[in-house]
Amino acid sequence: MASFSFAINGIRTAIMAERNMRIHLVSSVIVICCSIFFSISTIEWLIILLVIGGIFALELVNSAIERVVDLVTEEYLSLAKQAKDLAAGAVFIYAIVSIVIGIVIFLPYMLTILSR
Repeated sequence: MASFSFAINGIRTAIMAERNMRIHLVSSVIVICCSIFFSISTIEWLIILLVIGGIFALELVNSAIERVVDLVTEEYLSLAKQAKDLAAGAVFIYAIVSIVIGIVIFLPYMLTILSR
């Protein structure tokens, strides 16, 4: 049970301290509401949930890497900057892929409503 408590505390810390995590959270709520509104298929739900889970997981890893780097050194080091930039780049790539997936899933539903 302690492991679950630590994990929940980590998620809570990220939501409270990380602006990007709050952006992902709000975006995820909007996507879930759209998914309900459009009554997307089971497969589409699974894809959406995987994408949402993936972005949260990557953002948590990114935040952990940033904190570890900050803990190790306060001075500017090229490798420290690279570590932070690489982790941020991973989140950025996944966010772009997530947007493309969202467009592929939701655009047909939107076009159907607009064509009525």
